Amino acid sequence: MRKTTRFPVEGANSLWHVYKTVPFWKVVRNFAVIQLARYTPFLGMKNWLYRNFLGMKVGEHTSFALMVMLDVMFPEKISVGRNTVIGYNTTILAHEYLIKEYRLGPIEIGNEVMIGANSTILPGITIGDGAIISAGTLVHKDVQPGTFVGGNPMKLIYTKEEMAARWADDPIYGKENK
Repeated sequence: MRKTTRFPVEGANSLWHVYKTVPFWKVVRNFAVIQLARYTPFLGMKNWLYRNFLGMKVGEHTSFALMVMLDVMFPEKISVGRNTVIGYNTTILAHEYLIKEYRLGPIEIGNEVMIGANSTILPGITIGDGAIISAGTLVHKDVQPGTFVGGNPMKLIYTKEEMAARWADDPIYGKENK
C-alpha cells in the first residue's frame, strides 16, 4: 500500500483547487528550476539545484539523466540516496490530483538504486537499497531492497537472493567485487 495522505475536495475536480494546495509562485519557481535541470548535462549542477532550490534530499554521486521530470508541486517530498541512477525521461511524482480528492506522499529512493528510462514513480513509494527498476516500469508499490522489478503493472522479476545467485560469478557485480 502506498503511503499517501488523502485530502477530499468539493465541487470541481481537485486540479481546479490546485492553488489552494500549493502556492502559484512556488510552482512557477519549481518549474523553472526543473526545466533547467532537465536539460543541463552537468550532474553536480542538477543535484545542487535540486538540493538548494527544491529542498530535495539527494545523496552524493547520484545521477539524474537527461529529461528526468520531478514533481513540480512538491519536490521537497522526494529523497534519493547516494550513488543512485535515475534513467532518461523518468517521472517522479509526490502528488496526484483526482476527481474527489488529491493525495500527497513522500518518495524515498535508497542507495545504489538503478531506475531504468521512461519509468514513472507514483506518490508514497519506498524503493530499497540496491533495487533495480526495469525501463518503462510503473512503480505503484514499494520495491524491496536488492530486488529486480519491471513492467506495467510492476512485477517482481528476481528476488534479492536470485539476483545474488545470478551475479555470483560476474566479474563486475560478483561477490568478490563487493
